[in-house]
Amino acid sequence: MLRLPLLVTAQLDLLLLLVTLLSLWTRLGGLGHPGSVVFDEVYYGPFVSLYMKGKFFVDDSGPPLGHMILALGAYLGGFDGNFVWSRIGAEFPCGVSVWTLRLLPALGGALCVPLVYLLTVELGFSHLSALGAALLLLLENSLIVQSRFMLLEALLIFFMLLAFFSYLRFHNSPSRSWSRFCWLLLSGVSCSAAVGVKYMGLSSYLLLLGLASVHSWRQMGNRAVGHVSGAQSAVSTEGSDPVLTACSVSLQLSVFIHCVLKVLCLLVVPVLLYVFWFYVHLSILQHSGPHDQLMSSAFQASLQGGLSRITKGQPLEVAYGSQVTLRSSASQPLPCWLHSHKANYPIRYEDGRGSSHQQQVTCYPFKDVNNWWIIKDPGRQELVVDTPPRPVRHGDVIQLVHGMTSRLLNSHDVAAPMSPQAQEVSGYIDFNVSMAAQNLWRVDIYNREAESEVWKTIRSEVRLVHVNTSAVLKLSGVALPDWAFHQLEVVAEKLQKGHGSSLAWTVEEHRYGTSQEQKEREAELHSPTHINVDRKISFWSKFIELQWKMLTVKQEESEHKYSSSPLEWVTMETNIAYWLHASTNAQIHLIGNPVSWGVANLSLLAYQLLAMVYMLRRRRGFKDLPDEVWQRFVCLGFVCVGGWMMNFLPFLLMDRTLFLYHYLPALCYLHLLSPALLEHVHTHLLSSRTLRRGLGLCASAVLVSIFLSYWYLCPLTYGCPELSANQLLALKWRDSWDILYRRR
Repeated sequence: MLRLPLLVTAQLDLLLLLVTLLSLWTRLGGLGHPGSVVFDEVYYGPFVSLYMKGKFFVDDSGPPLGHMILALGAYLGGFDGNFVWSRIGAEFPCGVSVWTLRLLPALGGALCVPLVYLLTVELGFSHLSALGAALLLLLENSLIVQSRFMLLEALLIFFMLLAFFSYLRFHNSPSRSWSRFCWLLLSGVSCSAAVGVKYMGLSSYLLLLGLASVHSWRQMGNRAVGHVSGAQSAVSTEGSDPVLTACSVSLQLSVFIHCVLKVLCLLVVPVLLYVFWFYVHLSILQHSGPHDQLMSSAFQASLQGGLSRITKGQPLEVAYGSQVTLRSSASQPLPCWLHSHKANYPIRYEDGRGSSHQQQVTCYPFKDVNNWWIIKDPGRQELVVDTPPRPVRHGDVIQLVHGMTSRLLNSHDVAAPMSPQAQEVSGYIDFNVSMAAQNLWRVDIYNREAESEVWKTIRSEVRLVHVNTSAVLKLSGVALPDWAFHQLEVVAEKLQKGHGSSLAWTVEEHRYGTSQEQKEREAELHSPTHINVDRKISFWSKFIELQWKMLTVKQEESEHKYSSSPLEWVTMETNIAYWLHASTNAQIHLIGNPVSWGVANLSLLAYQLLAMVYMLRRRRGFKDLPDEVWQRFVCLGFVCVGGWMMNFLPFLLMDRTLFLYHYLPALCYLHLLSPALLEHVHTHLLSSRTLRRGLGLCASAVLVSIFLSYWYLCPLTYGCPELSANQLLALKWRDSWDILYRRR
């Protein structure tokens, strides 16, 4: 009996293999040079060090996935986090593997080149056009520089391109096998990863969702379904046809399943993975870190060390006689605590208004003994906790006694010093001038639990409502003048809709007051049976709070020497000096390839003009292109021109410090557009062989010019070889470029 031999067939795209090897060589070669901190590595490096030590931090510039990928490279190289990222140019010690710190971004940047090749093919263009797109990315100096350091743009571009390639591979696959939905799933994972690296990835994600929605809409209107339904209607008068009915149901079910799977893979999976990145992030960072003060008391108490160390063993339930510090929930970005001190409001303010001249009450952004207050029962004089403790509940009326000065927290119908529309808050002093004390406050627990209305340490967010005027104690956020040591103003203001928890105060530190007769209680407070504050808040509470802080808390930004405007990116009028050797002229700059940059701009303009002509003629009934070619042309514009617009136009509306590297994702779409548009013109617009040959020669000349431009700028791309001052001056092709050099 003859047995057939086992055959394995493999297809190898030599062009794809070639550009992949060249990309790895240009991005990974000499990755350890320079052996010092380069530009924004000084920004991302401290986050990597904090990951190595498990210390909590908040980065308002983006989600945690990109930072975790950088930290993974550091972990693979044995980095312990004990390096001070003090300045650009700081030398790495011998024990730090610089190569692995930069490996994963460089690998992501290298894989962008073959991905562009594959994406061009999936868009329906030839392998020659795919090679052209790959070469444009391969020889783009700015992409090389951004890929070779511990930065995030290369990873963002990689996941962005992978998402589109995976989706188009799924869409173009003729197979009805369920295995092709793995490409759809990979697309959703890549979208989530792109957004997880930087929020800029959201632009490409929305574009891909738009493309998927258009494809689904067309599939719903597929004529095959309509033909089957029409045929079924035609025979309905003579009796139903079981074959046609089954075919129609099958097609409609197939369309429905496709839509459901797209929703799952492109919406549900990315959202779940986005949350998962934060779960891993918070699982790693379990220790107190440099940004604890940005978070709530409950969040801080869940971290090891820091506030959890301070609050360990403190009572859970606030009782009459409790000694507490009250932290404002509205203080941003730094925390502050309700505070008073031995100083009175001035008799008259700078604007001529008079005050009560009573003791100042402020909000102080530092731990201080003057932050302590005692919860007092208005009907009793004792300031100690009963046995057993009598807890304060929602709706109770209390007084707050300042621990150091014994003044009662007071408010009255006197305008606040900096916020005249609100009431002044003070520590009451009886000047015997017919100004009666108004020092009763009602406890309003904003987030009270359904089964319990007891005021709890850290957990409860409390509004203190002034009984006489119904005004609520709040932080105005305005800094007071010199006479109040520039502390923050506290006022009482009528409750309005939308204020919500922004008026809340949280008991952060808590202890029970004691007397000589109750010294035995001190042992009880530290006994094993004492109720501790539950510091294990849920992941969802931490996720929502951290997400809100990232989106709302912005660090102060100052004008940077190398910041630029979006319009300067298009014409490449700007550059960024990434690194300069301490004693020589060796240096690295983020500078784009001028020739490929110009080709990208011309391609963008040419596509828009050509699309406008096509649409005007189609409007008048002239179809210059077959439907299949027209659909491919439209898809090219949707992905490439749409990708450029989605990643560029939002920056025109941003009021923040911007840099040239923000343009790189948009630029990649234009490099993808240029060869495909050239193929379209060559195949469908030029009928003369002479014109086609001329266009091919021009394209070859442009490609050679791109290579020569790349080669001339290589010393500024890789930081070697060192050039003389005259050679560097010769590379300053634009007066606006800031090329640094030393004359020797």
